[in-house]
Parts: sequence; structure tokens; C-alpha cells
Amino acid sequence: MEYVSLYPNSNKEPKPAKNHHRTAPRITSRQRNKRNYKHRYKYLGFRLILVILLVEVSLCSGFMLGRASATPYTSSSLPTQEPSHSFSSDENTSSSANTLPKATSTKEDWNLILINRDNPLPEDFNIPELTQLRNGHAIDKRAYPALQEMMDAARAEHLDPLICSSFRTWDRQEELYQNKINSLLDQGYSQKEAEINAAIWVAVPGTSEHQAGLAVDIVDTAYQQLDEAQESTAVQQWLMEHCAEYGFILRYPTDKSEITGIGYEPWHYRYVGKEAAKIIMEQGICLEEYLAATP
Repeated sequence: MEYVSLYPNSNKEPKPAKNHHRTAPRITSRQRNKRNYKHRYKYLGFRLILVILLVEVSLCSGFMLGRASATPYTSSSLPTQEPSHSFSSDENTSSSANTLPKATSTKEDWNLILINRDNPLPEDFNIPELTQLRNGHAIDKRAYPALQEMMDAARAEHLDPLICSSFRTWDRQEELYQNKINSLLDQGYSQKEAEINAAIWVAVPGTSEHQAGLAVDIVDTAYQQLDEAQESTAVQQWLMEHCAEYGFILRYPTDKSEITGIGYEPWHYRYVGKEAAKIIMEQGICLEEYLAATP
């Protein structure tokens, strides 16, 4: 039997077989650092998860403790000490109410009657005796001397004040209020929106001081517009500084609208008497705040 050689060149020795066991590749320092970073990030990830779990456990524990401590008092666990004084809504109108000088006037005085959205005129309100002024205006007879004195003093300073509104009947107040509503309706307001916004600038009938004969609207003859620019006129600058000397106050200051319910009116003056006027104007408060601190 012949044997066939596995090698074509039978005269040559067969080549040794290759070694199939490869030696491990040499790792560079860069590859080693990369591996270390991966292990490090993996370790940090585990730590972060652990921290998050601990925080959640703490929050849950605090929530449960908070609920336990919020358990309402039973009749047997109520504190025996007297509760501290809490102010009513009337007492809390201003922090300055507690520092007002002591006054001899009271809320029952005719000149301190409070008329606003929360305190409308009573149905049996009797219109006081009025003193007629020029141009069809009128004011409570008891407040007239002070008004005349104030107007004369302003004119003595070469100013020209003009009364543009004073006592109003119920019908007249209703007419002004409705006119304002109609104006807002023409501007695109809904009926409800018009009524709400109209009340900011024109008092709802029954809530206007003009109906009590104690308020007057005074403008500078040189500028008779009822807007905020009125405050810059010479007449208003003088009145704001001196009105209290005659028992009048600027009734609706610019920063008291939330209390009075009426927007800023630098022309509306109300008679309250010299004592109250001095305190109100010096303290920078409104009539509501003054009466809240008055017995």
C-alpha cells in the first residue's frame, strides 16, 4: 500500500504547527485608567442610589411624625393658659391704629359717620339741614363755616378753588352710577363687570358721602378734570397740606383703596372735624382706620 504524502514537496521537512494559544495583549496605561474610571463611576452610582434611598426613608419618617404631631387637641389635652389676643377684622385695618393719639370724639358723632360699601346709609337716614352754595351746591349746615373758611384761606393765597360736586340726592347718585355703568358697557364690559368697576369710581347709591352732605369735590379752576393729574395742581397741593386745619381730610388716598373700596380721588374732601382730621392726615391713615381705633 502506498502512502500519499500530505506535503507536496516530500523532500522538505514539514513546518511546525502554529501555536494557537495567543499570549495576552499588553495593556497600556491609558486603557488601564479607562478601566479604573469605569469601576469608579460604577461605585459612585451605587453610592448615589444608596443616598437617595436614605433620604426617602428620612422624608417618609418625618411625614409620619408630622402627622402624629398634628393630631388635634382633645378636651383633656387642651392648654390651660389663656390664648393671646387676636385682632378682629376691624382692629386689623392698620398697625398705626394702636399708636393714634387719644381723641375725645367718638364714632357716634355726626361728623364721623362712616359711609362706604360695608356701611351704607340707614334707610331712615334724615337728610341734615343744608346750607346752599353757589352754582346749586349744598353742604351740611354744621360743616359750612369750616368749608367757607378753608375756601377763603385758599383764595387768600391767590389760588382759585372750585367746588364741582357736593350734596347729592339719592336719584342724582343713582344717575351718576348708572352713567358710569353705561360708559363701561360701551367699552365692552359685561353687565357684571361694569357694575363692579363702576362702584370703584362712583359709589353705589346709599354708600356715597355726598348723600350725607359732608363731602365736596374741589378742583383747580385752571384744571377741572377729575383724574390723578389733579393732585399736581396748586389748589390740590395747598388743600392736601392745610385741609386738616379746617376739619377736612382727603377721603380717598392713593394707597388706601383696598380699605375704602374707592379709587384714588385727589379732589374728594370730607368733613370730620378738626381733631379727627389732624390725626388722620398726620398719621397718613384713612377714616376707616381712624374709626377702628376710636371707641
